[in-house]
Amino acid sequence: MIRVLKEGRSSVQKANDHTSVKTAVESVLTAVEQRGDEAVRHYSETFDKWTPDSFRLSQAEIDECISAVAPRDLEDIRFAQAQIRRFAEIQRDALQDVEVETLPGVVLGHKNIPMNSVGCYVPGGKYPLVASAHMSVVTAKVAGVKRVIAMTPPFHGKPAPAVIAAMALAGADEIYVLGGIQAIAAMAIGTSTIAPVDFLVGPGNAYVAEAKRQLFGRVGIDLLAGPTETLVIADETVDAELCATDLLGQAEHGPDSPAILLTNSERLARDTIIEVERLLEILPTATIARQAWIDYGQVIVCDTDEEMLAEADRIASEHVQVMTRDPDYFLARMTNFGALFLGPRTNVAYGDKVIGTNHTLPTLGNARFTGGLWVGKFMKTCTYQRILTDKASAMIGEYCSRLCVLEGFLGHAEQANIRVRRYGGRNVPYAEAAE
Repeated sequence: MIRVLKEGRSSVQKANDHTSVKTAVESVLTAVEQRGDEAVRHYSETFDKWTPDSFRLSQAEIDECISAVAPRDLEDIRFAQAQIRRFAEIQRDALQDVEVETLPGVVLGHKNIPMNSVGCYVPGGKYPLVASAHMSVVTAKVAGVKRVIAMTPPFHGKPAPAVIAAMALAGADEIYVLGGIQAIAAMAIGTSTIAPVDFLVGPGNAYVAEAKRQLFGRVGIDLLAGPTETLVIADETVDAELCATDLLGQAEHGPDSPAILLTNSERLARDTIIEVERLLEILPTATIARQAWIDYGQVIVCDTDEEMLAEADRIASEHVQVMTRDPDYFLARMTNFGALFLGPRTNVAYGDKVIGTNHTLPTLGNARFTGGLWVGKFMKTCTYQRILTDKASAMIGEYCSRLCVLEGFLGHAEQANIRVRRYGGRNVPYAEAAE
């Protein structure tokens, strides 16, 4: 039996939140569509109090940001990027072009082709998310994308040096200090000073996620990566301090970040609730984390591993920290998750910042149908075909003609028939297709 010891905001409240976000995003996108740079500058001033002469940084400004970052911090950024680059290269190498003769004289294949231009959004309203630069720009460059632009909001009224340094070290071709809906709109729609891209990637708040959703179709998007989510699956093999720390470590992202404990130990559940309150008294980011815990925190108690598995798949969380006697039970059976963190030795922060897997992951239940950002997201798998012999063309043509007639596509059928006549030596009149 499943018991909920703590609930967050109701589904009705969440729906009302989404309606207001949707309306605000529509207004900004329409303005950028109609007024371009003027609208971008207006919203940047309105939301971020930021109106530089140019949103795009010059090389001198980029160099100045890099010089403002401590050598140890630059070393750490390079280390993190090396891990992310290495894993992305392994993923890219797993994507093989194929060409095979499926029937005598019939050759089919596919090529993995990098996109031509990608826009990478790096959030930075509450925190300068240095790691998001690694995750998007490094991975796009490993995929072979020709033009990678990166945008991030100002932090405390100016460019965040560490974020700009990370973008530059990752290989971004253009770097802009521009945030929020207006940044997403500028990259997707384009203005007189910003050429549009083909594909948008990167996490963000609810407004950024909604902007990407509304722009999908005009451009491609990686996924809807809204406010971060974490699910801790735990049993009595770990203690409340570890569970509470991992919950609050993600709750500090923002006041709308869900943090859920799923356990088969009621004692651990109750102890964790108490431990969360204790940690909130000493956590420097407690103001944000507390609000997230109050509004979006949940504690769910199950009787068995099977019940926890079913609940975890129902929740389909972005991050799933598994700290149980047998984490591999969940690795083998879970189907809906953004990323798994198996055992108490690892945690979501490792994945967020440095270990090498990508931290841009599906939220809002989207893990039911998509995985996270990876090198393959920046590539198009495009098929091709060729026929090497007259005999093969005529043979395929006869099947194709009959199947086209079955559907009523007589023009399609004639595409096949003309090849049967030319390459097969059979006099198939046009009228035969109508029989």
